[in-house]
Amino acid sequence: MTQRAITTMPLALALGMTGSVLMADNPIDTQLPNAPELAAYGEMAVGVRQLELVNPGQVDILSIDPTADKPETLPTYDRPLTVEMWYPAQAGASGDTTMKAFLRDGTTEVTLTGRAVRDAAPAGEGYPLVLISHGYPGNRFLLSHLAENIASKGYVVASIDHTDSTYRTQAAFGSTLVNRSLDQLFVLEAMAQMAGAGGDFAGLYDAENTGLIGYSMGGYGAIITAGGGVTAASVAYPWGGPHGTLAIHQAGSDTHNTLPDARIKTAVAFGPWGMNAGFWDAEGLSGIQIPMMFIAGSEDDTSLYENGVRAIWENASDMPHALLTYVNGGHNSGAPMPAPAESFYFNESKGFDISEHYSDPVWDTVRMNNIAQHFVTAWLDDHLKGDAEKAAYLDLVEDSNAGVWSMNEDGTEKEDHTYWKGFRQGTAKGLKFEVKGN
Repeated sequence: MTQRAITTMPLALALGMTGSVLMADNPIDTQLPNAPELAAYGEMAVGVRQLELVNPGQVDILSIDPTADKPETLPTYDRPLTVEMWYPAQAGASGDTTMKAFLRDGTTEVTLTGRAVRDAAPAGEGYPLVLISHGYPGNRFLLSHLAENIASKGYVVASIDHTDSTYRTQAAFGSTLVNRSLDQLFVLEAMAQMAGAGGDFAGLYDAENTGLIGYSMGGYGAIITAGGGVTAASVAYPWGGPHGTLAIHQAGSDTHNTLPDARIKTAVAFGPWGMNAGFWDAEGLSGIQIPMMFIAGSEDDTSLYENGVRAIWENASDMPHALLTYVNGGHNSGAPMPAPAESFYFNESKGFDISEHYSDPVWDTVRMNNIAQHFVTAWLDDHLKGDAEKAAYLDLVEDSNAGVWSMNEDGTEKEDHTYWKGFRQGTAKGLKFEVKGN
């Protein structure tokens, strides 16, 4: 209870008698008593380490002047990408379990605490690989609660710092529009090489069996990577990719048709952005080639819901697609880690309280995280591990409030029992889960 209190109370609790800021305990691994079954950490110890990657010869969006004539040759640069990797570690691993991360203000560095041991020795082999892609702006730690959680269950997770899109590198939006999917696919290839013979992580994971998780603009990128092509109108936006550079992702183009990578078997998109701004239509979304789970808040005022995330789900291809809805939740539903104690202050230059970047006006963040951990575990286990038993956790009555708890005295279910599997009696409230496609 002490850990959770620190994550949900104001910065004042992190102040000493003189008002100076003390180092706060910002846990990402909290499990509430009402957490659904599959949210629980797995049996494996977890390690974490930082990787520095460089994608050479990429178009330098920031060096293109959209008000000038299109250059005959587009400028290029070597694009740096920092990746945080969580992975199953040797039993009994011990050491530093803290992480340093910057807040939404881009200037305040805080300490996060979890269970992963920094640079612990890896253990095992052949795990599925999962990529995580943050929002705009964000960073590789924003979904650290989820990365660490699924790593403990036998996944290797690579979470990307997207250049020009982090709290400290936030720049022209066009760079995020053009580069987000390209970053995801480059990191996949780089990770694949490191898992190959002679690589730093030879045999640890199987890049041929990869999942992708994206939040907001990361979800936008995940849709493109999955085969969804953007509209011609969005390619022409003057505030978008300069001089038509986004055309590489346009639906029906040769470049986009060859983009999807068969190694990516499924994707999860939290609050994916784009439908609200005309980047998607039915034709483009019909190109999605893998099963996807979409997670959204019904009151999302960033990506929108009825005309946003839900519309993406409704117009997605005939592949199996699911939609998990946090009723009355906002754009932050399920994805961001709990707001660090140091974030509870009003930033004059940003014009808002920094904690709002992580929190929700209605839902408790840890509760949302636990629910997301539960559903993502079921989805990935089903689609990447072929664990048919986990499919039962996704076979639900649509409205959690309508589920009926009906059990025999010996604990077995009666015929009329329809309560959401994995949720304790009275805890499946305020949620919807819908499935479409084959």
